[in-house]
Amino acid sequence: MTAVPHLLLNPLVIQLALSLPAILLVAWLVGRLGLGGDLRIRSEDQARALANSAICGFDPVDLAIDRAGIGVLARDARGRVLLLRRHGAHFASRLLDGHAGIRLDRNFLTLATSDRQFGEVTLDLGDQAQVWAASLRRLAPDSGAEP
Repeated sequence: MTAVPHLLLNPLVIQLALSLPAILLVAWLVGRLGLGGDLRIRSEDQARALANSAICGFDPVDLAIDRAGIGVLARDARGRVLLLRRHGAHFASRLLDGHAGIRLDRNFLTLATSDRQFGEVTLDLGDQAQVWAASLRRLAPDSGAEP
């Protein structure tokens, strides 16, 4: 016997030969079903719907959508500010409760909430970044957020 048939019976080779087609089949199915797509906020209507779904009854009167569509700042008539950010195939949200974790760098506004697990997000808000940074200074000065 030659070494080639012995190599083909190796359990690792058999596992690879069976796993590779299975992986390719799952990847094809994911693409076919449209899962794992590039989730972005594309309109104010979509941003309003996301804000209302995050907090029932939250009706934004002012919105700032990140240029790449990965996040939104929304303010309601009561003055509450909601931060929405992309998190995998969904959007996560937090109400901002202070301005301690907010930094402005030209058109970019970096926000950290008092919830450390939410993390920090940097939004490209263009000319609106300075306006939002100034308005967020009116929030409570010490929220416990990490700067």
